[in-house]
Amino acid sequence: MMDASGEYRRLDKRCMASRYVSYSIGLIFLVICYLAIYFMAGEFSHRHETMLFLLALLLIVIAYCILAPPVFYRHYKYFIDDEKLDVVRGVITITRTIVPIERIMQVQVTHGPINRLFGLANVDVTTAGGTATLEYLEPAEAEQIAARLAVVIDRILKERNSA
Repeated sequence: MMDASGEYRRLDKRCMASRYVSYSIGLIFLVICYLAIYFMAGEFSHRHETMLFLLALLLIVIAYCILAPPVFYRHYKYFIDDEKLDVVRGVITITRTIVPIERIMQVQVTHGPINRLFGLANVDVTTAGGTATLEYLEPAEAEQIAARLAVVIDRILKERNSA
């Protein structure tokens, strides 16, 4: 019912642009914090060593922000059928989340400001054990997935109530 092909689906490449913008906003904040610490350190006796350490840390974060979006895009895939939602994602640690359809309690489509800028949406699937998210989908696809999951959930609930 959900995916007749039986294959994992990949994301639109716009997800990388969305992640770059998100990371850039975080980096701007980190640079401001670095500069504030630099100017407030004054005559602190270990100022030079501390600032070198913070600069090295900042450079590592910048490298991560540049390299992470394409790696995330390459690893991210999802599969939905009548029995489960299966999401594989990650940059450093690859995580596979499998959610049985019968455990789903709520499905929600969200459009954050950065994703809206790139014409993307997320589908948040809530169970008693937590939330799984399908990220960076085209809005029409996100709405379609939410509607399909709602139909399957309704069918399962009707079957339970009639039994």
